[in-house]
Amino acid sequence: MSDRREGAYVQRFSWQFRAQHIVLFTSTTVLILTGIPLWFLGHPVYIDHVWWVKESAGAFGGIGMMRLIHRVSAAGLIAVSLYHLLYTFLSREGRREFLELLPRPKDVADVTINSLYFLGLTKKRPRFGRFTYYEKFDYWAVYWGCVIMIGSGLVLWFDKLAASYVTWFPYKLAALIHSDEAILAALALFVWHFYNVHFRPSRFPGTLLWLHGRISREEMLEDHPLEYEKMAGEDDRGE
Repeated sequence: MSDRREGAYVQRFSWQFRAQHIVLFTSTTVLILTGIPLWFLGHPVYIDHVWWVKESAGAFGGIGMMRLIHRVSAAGLIAVSLYHLLYTFLSREGRREFLELLPRPKDVADVTINSLYFLGLTKKRPRFGRFTYYEKFDYWAVYWGCVIMIGSGLVLWFDKLAASYVTWFPYKLAALIHSDEAILAALALFVWHFYNVHFRPSRFPGTLLWLHGRISREEMLEDHPLEYEKMAGEDDRGE
């Protein structure tokens, strides 16, 4: 039997996948924690009405240090995004994962069946493969969000260079897009993603899947039965 299915647990994600995810969520979390106070500090009219803004700056060692931490985290986000592109196109595992994450007609059917299930109109749940439709949504939301946040962030970071070579993307527009997308990213992370991964009843109060990459056999059969059956078939063929 393949070591992917030893004992009571199934190895779902490799160290490559987990390492990229850890860098991604670490840099993103720090960017949110430093970026929101920086936005308020850039709009003095709000500072006196939001008491925690100055406190946040002090906790990070001052405005200058908070800006530095924000930019270091931004560099981490850029690095992991570029690495992920190389991983996707140059590694066999990356190409396989990317293909699994592409939207398919089955996802539309899964959304419909799952909606009926939540409404109590059917007792049948969708049979998911490697990734559910909401996991695919997570992935592509991050993908698109990184493009917007990195692009607008670079204009803000290198404003003089951008003013000379990217005249169609002015500073004020970049600042508006950057802040609005940051709010969407924070809401998607702390509401949508955290609920699906950590706070839904079957996983509350959280999971360490992101750290060790393993889930229980029972959870695999419940949430990803098609993937489990595929793995079992590969084991039977000795692959």
